[in-house]
Amino acid sequence: MLDTSHTELKQMETTMASIYESADLFEVNVPEYKQLKQCRKEVCILKELWDTISIVNSSMNDWETTKWKHINIEKMELECKKFAKDVRNLDKEMRSWDAFCGLDNRVKNILTSLRAVSELQNPAIRERHWNQLMQATGVHFTMDADTVLADLLRLNLHNFEDEVRSIVDKAVKEMSMEKVVKELKTTWASMEFQYEPHPRTNVPLLKSDEELIETLEDNQVQLQNMMTSKYIAFFLEEVSFWQRKLSTADSVISIWFEVQRTWSHLESIFIGSEDIRSQLPEDSKRFEGIDVDFKELAYDAEKTPNVVEATNKPGLYEQLEDIQNRLSLCEKALAEYLDTKRLAFPRFYFISSSDLLDILSNGTNPQLVQRHLAKLFDNMAKMKFQMDSDQQPTKLSLGMYSKEEEYVSFSEPCDCSGQVESWLNRVLDHMRATVRHEMTEAVMAYEEKAREQWLFDYPAQVALTSTQIWWTTEVGIAFARLEEGYENAMKEYYKKQVTQLNTLITMLIGQLSKGDRQKIMTICTIDVHARDVVAKMIAQKVDNAQVFLWLSQLRHRWADEEKHCYANICDAQFLYSYEYLGNTPRLVITPLTDRCYITLTQSLHLTMSGAPAGPAGTGKTETTKDLGRALGIMVYVFNCSEQMDYKSCGNIYKGLSQTGAWGCFDEFNRISVEVLSVVAVQVKSIQDAIRDKKQNFNFLGEDIKLVPSVGIFITMNPGYAGRTELPENLKALFRPCAMVVPDFELICEIMLVAEGFIEARLLARKFITLYQLCKELLSKQDHYDWGLRAIKSVLVVAGSLKRGDPDRPEDQVLMRSLRDFNIPKIVTDDMPVFMGLIGDLFPALDVPRKRDLGFESFVKQAVLELKLQPEDNFVLKVVQLEELLAVRHSVFVVGNAGTGKSQVLKSLNKTYHIMKRRPVWTDLNPKAVTNDELFGIINPATREWKDGLFSSIMRDLANITHDGPKWIVLDGDIDPMWIESLNTVMDDNKVLTLASNERIPLNPTMRLLFEISHLRTATPATVSRAGILYINPADLGWNPPASSWIDKREVQSERANLTILFDKYLPVCLDTLRTRFKKIIPVPEQSMVQMLCYLLECLLTKENTPPDCPKELYEVYFVFAAVWAFGGALFQDQTCSLIVCS
Repeated sequence: MLDTSHTELKQMETTMASIYESADLFEVNVPEYKQLKQCRKEVCILKELWDTISIVNSSMNDWETTKWKHINIEKMELECKKFAKDVRNLDKEMRSWDAFCGLDNRVKNILTSLRAVSELQNPAIRERHWNQLMQATGVHFTMDADTVLADLLRLNLHNFEDEVRSIVDKAVKEMSMEKVVKELKTTWASMEFQYEPHPRTNVPLLKSDEELIETLEDNQVQLQNMMTSKYIAFFLEEVSFWQRKLSTADSVISIWFEVQRTWSHLESIFIGSEDIRSQLPEDSKRFEGIDVDFKELAYDAEKTPNVVEATNKPGLYEQLEDIQNRLSLCEKALAEYLDTKRLAFPRFYFISSSDLLDILSNGTNPQLVQRHLAKLFDNMAKMKFQMDSDQQPTKLSLGMYSKEEEYVSFSEPCDCSGQVESWLNRVLDHMRATVRHEMTEAVMAYEEKAREQWLFDYPAQVALTSTQIWWTTEVGIAFARLEEGYENAMKEYYKKQVTQLNTLITMLIGQLSKGDRQKIMTICTIDVHARDVVAKMIAQKVDNAQVFLWLSQLRHRWADEEKHCYANICDAQFLYSYEYLGNTPRLVITPLTDRCYITLTQSLHLTMSGAPAGPAGTGKTETTKDLGRALGIMVYVFNCSEQMDYKSCGNIYKGLSQTGAWGCFDEFNRISVEVLSVVAVQVKSIQDAIRDKKQNFNFLGEDIKLVPSVGIFITMNPGYAGRTELPENLKALFRPCAMVVPDFELICEIMLVAEGFIEARLLARKFITLYQLCKELLSKQDHYDWGLRAIKSVLVVAGSLKRGDPDRPEDQVLMRSLRDFNIPKIVTDDMPVFMGLIGDLFPALDVPRKRDLGFESFVKQAVLELKLQPEDNFVLKVVQLEELLAVRHSVFVVGNAGTGKSQVLKSLNKTYHIMKRRPVWTDLNPKAVTNDELFGIINPATREWKDGLFSSIMRDLANITHDGPKWIVLDGDIDPMWIESLNTVMDDNKVLTLASNERIPLNPTMRLLFEISHLRTATPATVSRAGILYINPADLGWNPPASSWIDKREVQSERANLTILFDKYLPVCLDTLRTRFKKIIPVPEQSMVQMLCYLLECLLTKENTPPDCPKELYEVYFVFAAVWAFGGALFQDQTCSLIVCS
């Protein structure tokens, strides 16, 4: 058509041209023929337009036949954009034409459609999505390999852009879901249970698998998130199916572990113990049924290792739930059974359930119960049994042994047959009857022979109490004689006392067995106080027995008619409880002790409780325990911690009320306030019952018997971290007693007397003066402690040195112990001051250090075997640690990183190995776990006890029978929150008290060692409880570690070269660093030297330094390593100066 028009126009234009020519000839005006020109113009642009249309159409027709899979959208889109640009560049006149509009729309539509098509090319699109697209567009076609673009363009996608986008979005989301579901199937197809055999029965038990539980939780969260998605519709069924499966698996696994744990715990009780089977026949039968069912399930589960299959068996959860319900009935019956046993023998309240079960299951065999006696009685370790004709022990007990190996025969043999709680009650009665019987005899026989001979005939406790009874009697006689007119009666008695005391001191210097020495030392301690009281009465010219000075003393008297011992103080009177206390030391009685005794006894007399409070190391707990010992009563010390809840406190009070014993709650304000409020109600109900003179009373909804001698005491330290204020209702029940400054000099003097020193008073003055001056003149270090516990341990050392070298003058012995025991904790800067003070107090004395050369040679051998350097300083530190461990059962090894703390411990341990002492070493980092994981916790809901790491280690070590040294090494920063729970372990109680009421003793062979860098966060209560070995940075220096490293190098020439280079560069470099350079962060010298060694290890390889290389090459590598090791932590602008110095 355009061609026809073009031909016609051509003719017209030819005609027009000839007309123009003719008109020119005739000079005639001709019209312009505007229409014709317009036509020509339009034909041109029309041609251009249709050419463009033609190109576009041919391209598009070509595209439309392209197969779906081969469509290259990007290329098409580029072409389309080019077409759109060409269209825009066409003449503006044609924009109103239909052809132009058609072309423009077509290009725009195709662009839009291509965008939609590109989205439809997403691999997430599935058959269902094409069907949804056809529904949305109303056009139907088959989507397969032959589908071409034209089929899609027929859908008019440019009109449905939003629908396409939403379908594609949905497809993408569904694809990610599909992927998750696919992964889920793969994961759980291969996830299998691990099993381990039960130790007794070999039943396969599920092994706790952290990875399995974590995967299960993660997958459940994933499924939950998918369920909340709006695109879930297609996968709803499958996701719901997996959710059900995994939820069932989760429930089954958690209940399985609970059932398995309970079954393992109860199996040994109901199946393994004949005693309990006979006591609980119904529950044993029930458990047998459970046992069969559980074993069947366990073996069945083992056949199906896959987790999902094993846990989704029909009815499995219900079966486990049924077993769990039946097990809880058995547990309940067992708990009730244990409670009945505790009611029958209330001291069972102070041991853990596992210990009680052990006692009950071995109840008919007293030999096996013996190991628990120390937990039930104050100081009964084992019993002596009568032997039968085959030399086998019978069940007839003849006497008891204390922990110190003191033996006391029962006044009449004790039958240990029958129920365990019954025969333990008989043992308790026999123990009390024996102490009472021995006391009756001792009091009667006192005047029959000289006292120093008489005291060997009776147990230590009896001899001491009888001495106190006779002191009261003799002072009473002296008062009676004063009233009759004998003015010197008291003075004569004083002289008699001095003579008796001197006789005992003379005996102490001589040869005595360990038990006899302890007995005489204890009597000496009490005798000195008795002598001082009499001296004070003479000084104050007291002439009758009603004066307060005399009434305020704790006076023991013997009632002949009742054959009972009573203790009187002020207007209070207590019946002696006759608990066997063994041969233990007693506290020095000072005016502060007297005041504390009066306050505590008055609080009991007024039916209240006592609360000694004051700083660390003033003797709060010890004074309470000592008062208990003076009254022959059992005192349980509990170290309170935040793990204690109202129920565990309630159980303790229940036990105390029924035994009539005393409870001393140490660090009481560590218990949380919510618990303390309930405790106040519990304490008040006990006090009210005593006040009302009830024999039984209601406590926590249970009717229990009451022994009125019960006493509850709390000791508290002033506000440290983790301490609370007591609620007002609790404060009102306790009578406070301030324990501030002990009388150090008097304590020191009396302990020196008890250790056998004649010049005790003068030496005590020197001792205390030294400690006061140390406190004032030495630097204030966190680890310095010049308090009571430190004094006591030095006195113990002095006593052992005196006995080891009896001919040496006493001042030399004391000076040696003061010097050698304190030097290990003194820092380098304070050493001259300390030595100066010693020199001033003990002038012209230069006593050599007491050395055990045999032991030192073993230490050197151990150090060499560990491939370390046996330098004198290092060996000395190992020896000092050994000396410290001899007198302190808890030791802090303090020093900066790299000072050799670990190596000192390892060297001493190795020394023990060489000496064949069979050492046991267990170490842990207390900061790596939580407090609950360290000491155990009671589940508040189930009351189930979950054992802690430290408690299980300590129990295991306590159960080791050999007498080799057993160490628990705690390598981690001190933090009041965990170390305060060890207070009763670290002080003289030596027992770990847990929230489960279990009490684990620290045996004489066990030691606690703490490896720490500083004591900044430790409370005074902690610092005073342990010995300190301080390792100064200068004690070891850089040389020994460097030498040990050089010794490990294999090539001889290399070792020689390195030794020369270390000596050449290190002293200069370290000295320059100390004086001239600032570090970005503080780096210990030891760390820099270590860094140097590590760098040299990398550099000095066989390739870099062949055996025949020149020594200059070593120096090059050494200097390079030194620059980086020493300069690595310096400020940037100083490193150049360092290189110059090097």
